[in-house]
Amino acid sequence: MTADTQGMRDQLWEAVTGRDEYRAADIVFTALDNGLDAETALLDLIAPVQMRVGIEWAANRLSVAQEHAASAITERVIAALAHHPAHRTQPTLGRVTVACVDQEWHSLPARLLAEVLTLRGWRVDFLGAQVPTPHLIAHLHNSGADAVALSSSLPTRLPTAHAAITACQAIGVPVLAGGAAFGHDGRYARLLGANAWAPDARAAARQLADGIPAPVLAIGHQQIDDLPHLADQEYTLVARTQPQLVKTVLTQLEDRFPAMADYTLHQRERTAEDIAHIVEFLTVALYTDDDDLFTTFIAWTADILTARHVPARSLHPALDILAAELKDFPRTTRLLDRARLALDRAPATTGPSV
Repeated sequence: MTADTQGMRDQLWEAVTGRDEYRAADIVFTALDNGLDAETALLDLIAPVQMRVGIEWAANRLSVAQEHAASAITERVIAALAHHPAHRTQPTLGRVTVACVDQEWHSLPARLLAEVLTLRGWRVDFLGAQVPTPHLIAHLHNSGADAVALSSSLPTRLPTAHAAITACQAIGVPVLAGGAAFGHDGRYARLLGANAWAPDARAAARQLADGIPAPVLAIGHQQIDDLPHLADQEYTLVARTQPQLVKTVLTQLEDRFPAMADYTLHQRERTAEDIAHIVEFLTVALYTDDDDLFTTFIAWTADILTARHVPARSLHPALDILAAELKDFPRTTRLLDRARLALDRAPATTGPSV
């Protein structure tokens, strides 16, 4: 990265966090006028600034509203770049559908990929955020896509991603998976049977250019064929009781911590949201049978709480209650035990408890 590139990133950062959309667009278009190609502007200028937005939110240096405002400006700048006549490319390659899996709202990574593929000469159908699998399949039937690029940022969407992968392959369309949900090394893409995985947009474009073979699946292939551990029904049983588990944990926390009686409505809502996220990640860890997925989430949550001056060990009571409620499930017990061990090793801080 050159000093000029870093300087442009710093300017763009100031513009998007200062909610100055016109200044942000001017910075990008000035860079293009000075010789920066559009793909580099997308991936080496805009994308790192957006990544910094997420990091600063996690560190509690940007509010949720500030993060949303900055992200909205980023998306509008990308749209402006995409529609600039000087950076349009005539399609000469095949057709690719780019979509986020159902319930996945983080569409920016998929949008960046769609724009890069367009610049490289692909005909791209960008379907945006949270595309229900039946709608995706209907589109593929009608569009004649050579491949579909599925994006997901949240691991809790992996079961839905698996269903989408299986459905696309069942009609003969190969799937390229990408996004943080599939793991930094693509482990969950492989686990769920995707035909290919790419860590970033450039790698995805190379894979598509090299060609992704059409899937060959046995008739009647189902998700459990990829994940035989699902036969123990732990995932199904825990997934069905998620709302009740959240309610039980919240009720028992109120009994353990009388101070919660003085919580504001906002504090109670945030506590309930935190518990719901814990249960969601526990459930998807059961789906993948991956201890690291749940432990990594608990460690990340501990860091988020620490940044907000809440002790990481305040997560322990919630995990203890879940362990008691789910004591008859061996894989669930293993996941919770390892998460609690990871919390024990987390650095202590000061601040209010749950």
